[in-house]
Amino acid sequence: MKDTRAYVTGGSKGIGYGIAESILKEGGKVAITSRSLQSAEAAAEKLKTATGNDQVIALESDVRDMESQQQAVAKVVEAWGGIDVVVANAGVGKFAPIEDMSAEDWHQTIDINLTGVFNTIKSSLDALKESKGYFITISSLAGTNFFAGGAAYNASKFGLTGFTQAVMLDLRKHGIRVSTIMPGSVATYFNDHTPSPEDDWKIQIEDIGEMVVNLVKLNPRTLPSKIEVRPTMPPSAR
Repeated sequence: MKDTRAYVTGGSKGIGYGIAESILKEGGKVAITSRSLQSAEAAAEKLKTATGNDQVIALESDVRDMESQQQAVAKVVEAWGGIDVVVANAGVGKFAPIEDMSAEDWHQTIDINLTGVFNTIKSSLDALKESKGYFITISSLAGTNFFAGGAAYNASKFGLTGFTQAVMLDLRKHGIRVSTIMPGSVATYFNDHTPSPEDDWKIQIEDIGEMVVNLVKLNPRTLPSKIEVRPTMPPSAR
């Protein structure tokens, strides 16, 4: 992983932050995005301190906007000469019964969780072809398991899971590996949750980060294209 050039959307907190931290600890370089430049810069400073690796670029970018993604990717390529790993992590959760689901929440969920990933791969495709790199999406167990109140989120993650698998088939002829990671409960700030010691049973952000590192390190001849990840011992199993 030394000197691996990674681009992580939504990297200022949660899973994206955990992925960025794991890559930096392995000697890689990471560009993280957030819709808030201040948040991205604060996270970058925290990452540098935590890892002792100062190869972090903080970027303001909105995955819903193709031009915004293109500009962010261009800055990374300009700084480092290319990109080896792209992690499409930025996501949002809006949960409500269909009779209460607003059009605004529906569009925001689809635009960030699904269209945002399309914008990310389209913007970084030339760089990944050049490096024969790795494209990783962060889907969810909700991408194969539906639940009440999950109409928007299920739609976005079912779509993302299928999208990633189709992209995998499209891009492997270019030497680009593509995987989707589908976590269950993760201790993050997702959906306005604040992590606490009570979340110790959940998947931790560093666990997903370690998984990304292991995928990148794996011999290129082998591709885990879809990975479901669950807490080993959720409260319901105790």
